[in-house]
Amino acid sequence: MSIRDRLHALGIELPAPPQAVAAYVPAVIVGSLVYTSGQLPFSQGQLLAKGRVGREVTPEAAYQAARQCALNALSVAGAALGDVDHIRRVVKVVGYVQSSEDFHEQPAVINGASELFAELFGEAGQHARSAVGVIALPMNASVEVEVIFETDWGA
Repeated sequence: MSIRDRLHALGIELPAPPQAVAAYVPAVIVGSLVYTSGQLPFSQGQLLAKGRVGREVTPEAAYQAARQCALNALSVAGAALGDVDHIRRVVKVVGYVQSSEDFHEQPAVINGASELFAELFGEAGQHARSAVGVIALPMNASVEVEVIFETDWGA
């Protein structure tokens, strides 16, 4: 089943690819890999879950925000490739969580991204990962996620 078919079967609409908000591009293709820039949890032009997780944002809301970041990463990768169905597997996920000083559950938050990829890609969604707590993120976002995907380009 294609990624588009899996998205449809799960009732998930792939968002329009977010545009860069500074001096960078949303994705870069190198050989058979596509590297996404860090994606914030934008949904329909609105930034979800602003603030520090463990203070202004619940872990559950941050989990959903990480899931949105993953969808945005998938969208920018698909746009760079011309079609999301060129993506073959998820290689690496790096997630940043704007955390209060006493919040230590960053991996559970970034599971929002990882579990989405598992739903969409099955075994090919298993990936290497880092989940890092930080003091601040752009635009006061609670999470930011970047992804490396393997494609069928160069195969």
